[in-house]
Amino acid sequence: MDTVGDGLEEVLQKAFTRPVPKSAGAQVRYLVKQLKGTRPVAELLGITQRTVERYVKDQIRRPRPELAERLEREVRRRWQPQVRARAKKQAASRTGIVIDTRARFGYTAAPGTTDDPRQRHLTVALPPEFAARLFDAQEQGATEQQLRDIAAEGLGEIYFRDRGRRAQGLEVQFTDVEHVEFDL
Repeated sequence: MDTVGDGLEEVLQKAFTRPVPKSAGAQVRYLVKQLKGTRPVAELLGITQRTVERYVKDQIRRPRPELAERLEREVRRRWQPQVRARAKKQAASRTGIVIDTRARFGYTAAPGTTDDPRQRHLTVALPPEFAARLFDAQEQGATEQQLRDIAAEGLGEIYFRDRGRRAQGLEVQFTDVEHVEFDL
């Protein structure tokens, strides 16, 4: 199951202009430069300071799989912060964000209408205000459910209510997410 938070992180990584360092030594050197020392990197990765120093000098070349995964994740989180900020700003002010999802959508609507949840595959361009809300919420540490609620509100407004032209009062529930992907 994909998460909205991971999808937002991946869409920002698509904006990168240079590839992320591949070797463990290059990744550790990048983190040492960003965090200004080997001790903070050791604490971040859960290894000793001496081990960090050995990676910096390329005395160790292949980390164990779980360390390699943590190292890759931490480097990607910090890679090209200005490019990431520029992509967020553009999506939040001009272009918006495209959401492609396969999930179960249920509704709360007026009596006499069907509110049975159905599995749907949607690709919808959300306007800049929803992109801004998603990125702001993620930056402030919102939970996955809060991010889903914002996405559901955007999908409800744009796709289901057609910006207020139909289905007034319809509240969308975004559950059982099988797939969610974003694009700028």
